[in-house]
This record gives sequence, structure tokens and C-alpha cells, in this order.
Amino acid sequence: MAASASLSSLFSLYSHRSVSCPSPSSKTSYNLLLQPTTTPALKACSQLGNPRFGNKGFRKETRSSLNPDSEAYNEDEPSSERAASNKPRPDMKSLMQLYKEAIAYGDVRAIYEIENILFRIDKEKIELVDKVEALSAEVSTGKEKILRLQADFDNYRKRSEKERASVRSDAQGEVIESLLPMVDSFERAKQQLKIETEMEKKIDTSYQGIYKQFVEIMRSLRVAAVPTVGKPFDPSCDLNCVTQMHEAIAREESHEFKEGIVTQEFRRGFSIGDRLIRPAMVKVSTGPGRKKPLSEQQPSVARVDNR
Repeated sequence: MAASASLSSLFSLYSHRSVSCPSPSSKTSYNLLLQPTTTPALKACSQLGNPRFGNKGFRKETRSSLNPDSEAYNEDEPSSERAASNKPRPDMKSLMQLYKEAIAYGDVRAIYEIENILFRIDKEKIELVDKVEALSAEVSTGKEKILRLQADFDNYRKRSEKERASVRSDAQGEVIESLLPMVDSFERAKQQLKIETEMEKKIDTSYQGIYKQFVEIMRSLRVAAVPTVGKPFDPSCDLNCVTQMHEAIAREESHEFKEGIVTQEFRRGFSIGDRLIRPAMVKVSTGPGRKKPLSEQQPSVARVDNR
């Protein structure tokens, strides 16, 4: 704020006066009684003051323009210049013009004030650059955090959906598993029932209709029977296995099926989606068997004792 006020005052001072730099042949001369300084602009200021205002008068008005709170400002400066000091900071081009005019008029104090303003502007520029870099780093860090949060949320959503599907599948599996004994009863009744009369036929048709309806409901729930007869025996699967799941309760030689093939089903197995509800109880072939040697196929012959 101080840099802005001082710079605006300088701009007001030099923009409202039409002055010219004194020529070298001017008869009026003013010695600058200033303390030594290392400022480059002050070292270059060896010229005389403004003959129109005098060195002291010029310096006085310059000081009053640079310091709005000074006594000289309140007494000598017109209200128009006072209002001009409240204008926004001029651009660097205007400031350098003021700097050149101050050097030309030999007002070292104005030069010193302008250099201070330039120093503060440079300092503010460095501070702003640091703030911009810090804000850019914060923005970059914030973007990374947002991306990580988004990835974490996507993983959480996928994990939640998977857990929800697993819970739903487990619940359906438990309900269907409790109904499987009824399926077994229908299957056994169908195999053992011998229809002889017309009434028995009607009863069987009614029960089979109920069973078919129940099977359709099971299919709508993605319940499927485990393939058995003619399929390779597969006992090496866990409960989440989708392949054939069999439980061998018997083995026999078979000329019809190769070794390791299911030959008969004793109880049906079921699965729901990728989850096995119950394995199928089956009989497995051990192959056609080993051929007996010729000595075992022919009857034994008693030896004759030739005496």
C-alpha cells in the first residue's frame, strides 16, 4: 500500500507539471547537499536542480507528494494533486518516465523514493511468485488427493457390490438347499411309483405338474443341476467352483465308459450361479478292467501219475 501511494504521488506530481530539464548553459545553479549513498541513481544525480522551482522547492514538493501525511503536503499541494495521489499505481513505463525526470531535475530524494518503490515492487513480485508456486503445489496435491479418493471410492463401490451379491447368493443358496429334500422326494416317487389305475394316473399327473412348476421357479433363480452321467468325475473343486462337482459313493468296472467317467447318478447335485449348493452322488467307472490270464480262464487238469 505504501509503495502504491508513493508511486501514485510521484505520477501525480510529474504528470501535472510541464517542466523541462535545465540546459547546461543555465545561469542558475544549486548544489545538492545530500549525504553519500550507494544507490546507482543517486550517484548519477550530479546535475543542477530545476531553475523554475528551485532545488529546495522541487525537493519539498517531491517529498510532500511522496508522503501524503507530511506538513508540506497539507499546506502547499493543491487539492487536484491530492486527489490524484489516490489513483491506482501507474505502470512500469510511467514509473520509469518519472525516474528519468527525477534524474534530470537532480532530485535525489525522489530518485531514492522511486528506487524504494521499485525495490518493494520487485519484492512483492517475488512474494507473489512464491505464493503462486505454493498454490500451484497445493492444487496439484489436491488433484492427486481427489484422484486417490475417487479410486478408493470406486474400489469400495465394487467391493460393496461384490459383497452384496455374495450375501444375496448365500441367502438364496440356504433357502434352496432347504428345499432340495422335497426335490429328492419327487425324484424317488417318480422312480418308484407304478401306475396301474386311471385314478393313480391322475394323481401322478397332478404331482408332476407341481414338480414342473417348482423346477421352473428354481430355474428362474439360476439354479441348475450338476451334469453327471457321461461326464468326467471331478472331486477337486471348492464351494465356489462352477465345474462338475461329484461325490463318488461307488466304483465299478465298465466296458461302456472309460476310467474316471461317471456311470450312474444316485442323488442330483445343484448349483446357483457360480456357487455349488450340493454335490451329486455318483458311481464312477474304473475302466474295462484287467484281462485275466489264460491259465486262469482254463480249468485245472489233474496230473496223471505214470507208474
